[in-house]
Amino acid sequence: MKKQRAFVFKCSSCGHEEPKWLGRCPECGEWNTLIETAAGPERTGGAYDRKNGSRSAVPQSYPLSSVNPQEGSRMSSGITELDRVLGGGIMKRQTILVGGEPGIGKSTLLLQAAAAVETKGRRLYVSGEESAGQVRMRADRLGLMDGSGGQGDKIEICCSSRLEDIESIINAVKPVIIIVDSAQTLHSDEAGLSPGTINQMKYCSWELITWVKEHDAALFLVAHVTKEGIISGPKALEHLVDTVLYFESSAGSANDGDCRFLRAVKNRFGSMDEIGIFTMGEKGLSTVEDPSLLFLVRREGELPPGVATSAVLEGSRTLLVEIQALTVPAKGAMSRVFSDRIDHNRVSRVAATLEKHLNIRLSDHDLYINVAGGIRITEVGVELALAAALYSARTGIPLPANTAISGELSLAGEVRPVRRPANRYKTACNLGFTRFLGPPGEGVPPELSAPTLKTALKALFT
Repeated sequence: MKKQRAFVFKCSSCGHEEPKWLGRCPECGEWNTLIETAAGPERTGGAYDRKNGSRSAVPQSYPLSSVNPQEGSRMSSGITELDRVLGGGIMKRQTILVGGEPGIGKSTLLLQAAAAVETKGRRLYVSGEESAGQVRMRADRLGLMDGSGGQGDKIEICCSSRLEDIESIINAVKPVIIIVDSAQTLHSDEAGLSPGTINQMKYCSWELITWVKEHDAALFLVAHVTKEGIISGPKALEHLVDTVLYFESSAGSANDGDCRFLRAVKNRFGSMDEIGIFTMGEKGLSTVEDPSLLFLVRREGELPPGVATSAVLEGSRTLLVEIQALTVPAKGAMSRVFSDRIDHNRVSRVAATLEKHLNIRLSDHDLYINVAGGIRITEVGVELALAAALYSARTGIPLPANTAISGELSLAGEVRPVRRPANRYKTACNLGFTRFLGPPGEGVPPELSAPTLKTALKALFT
């Protein structure tokens, strides 16, 4: 009979196991990281329950028709913009990863959500970065502790980053909502000696995700981001969770960086097109219910050259945003495009379409593109307004005031239809715009439509 090995050598960096010691880990390539540890129990005959030291029952299959549809019900977070991005609220057993730059308001948003979520169950806030006193000071500043029996009484707090301590608390409290701030601070003795490693993040996050899946709870994980703006740590962490949210700032824009945008880059239970808009103030984050006027600059008289107003869709809402363009002769042998709110590849394509079909030279100019308010635009309906702004900046001819533009451009110089043109037209009219130019479509008067880029610019500048 084969003798079971009592010890294995586990890599403290990635968790890889080897039966004998090696100088270099064959999985991650790190040197001198294999440490002798006790071998885990054999994994045959059912799953092993690490907490109880016994084997759990083998899961059974059952007909889909026997599943209760109420298991997929949602509960409101109490914050309308957060519910909008999540797809209507927080699903039971949902795991959500929230990433953003330091100081942008991730902890503030989730602390407010913990106090406002519409549930009778308990909420657990796990802080691995701040003390209980610091969290209480933030709650006082946000007004969550005002009055007797305030919202802060509904929140349980745990200041620990050790997984075993957190698991013992959630098993005792049985919370409905768990907020962990942050995933990078979690560590477990069974995942290696060094906290913050890839293996630590995957192991600790998976343990918490497994718990909420088994207990009809919801989990929020706060994540740090790298200097490139992506969530730090293993990409597998984003695959483990159901929803990945990015919290962005509008720093350097006209609103002095007080505006915050919440976007979903992954959502198993809703759309990824919705965007949540907040403003940061003394009392924390406030939702912006009507963002129509947030991204517009009201001026008297004529518009300056290079400025156009575009009607774009962000999820189910129509926003009117100001597109600003500037063209200057290239300083070097090659021209460049500077655009961080609209994809620079889209700007280059629109500029090439202008140069081809209107004989206006842009290839020897540096192009600077900005969106007032700092919002990032990804919708194709911005392309016609972008072309008009570039043409205006290059020729020095301003666009007519109180004109909203929407449409997609093809490489052949055609103005293609966009989604929900009637909603864009109605929103522009409600905000006082007297002219609207877009592709032919239902709900838009024919005299306000243009089939090609050439006819659109002729209608705007004559």
